[in-house]
Amino acid sequence: MQRNKRRQPAIDPEHALHLLKEMLRIRRLEEKCAELYQATKIRGFLHLYIGEEAVAVGAMQALESQDAIVATYREHGHALARGVSANAIMAEMYGKVEGCSRGRGGSMHLFDAATRFYGGNAIVGGGLPLAVGLALADKISGRQQVTACFFGEGAVAEGEFHESMNLAALWNLPVLFCSPRCGICRCCFAARTISTPWARRSAVRSRRPIFA
Repeated sequence: MQRNKRRQPAIDPEHALHLLKEMLRIRRLEEKCAELYQATKIRGFLHLYIGEEAVAVGAMQALESQDAIVATYREHGHALARGVSANAIMAEMYGKVEGCSRGRGGSMHLFDAATRFYGGNAIVGGGLPLAVGLALADKISGRQQVTACFFGEGAVAEGEFHESMNLAALWNLPVLFCSPRCGICRCCFAARTISTPWARRSAVRSRRPIFA
């Protein structure tokens, strides 16, 4: 019986090391943010991206510089992976004018026009219709661009999730919806907040498209 040939790695070691460094940058930034938050140096709310670093880093590798990003309120990792500087992010945490949102957005509202990073959103699922609008604008204008929209599993229970998915499919918009498979909706298990097994399986995890 012939053995299967050993599978070759999908990426070369140099690129793999680059991805690891990017994930570690996010982890170290988040650990520092947690430290400063506990010391009351960072005020307001703080939602960390620890444990999801691979999602942002991996997705950004497939995007071009002209593509748009819409993130959640847990968006520090997305911003850093997109190219927003750590200094600008941290200054925003401190509420300084040197921050990427001039100190007015804080942790949940990072924004950077230069990298087409259209911010986090404090509302669960709030970025979904914004992403659809950006993608619609690109399509109408004839721009060959994609809008990547990140959201958590808690957004599946929100009305704008279904409205946005429906319009994106109906109008055939260039929008990429990205959700981590963590099984948690902010502070609850997804199984406790999404009522039906069909929704839990299909809305986020199934390979079969709901809206097509």
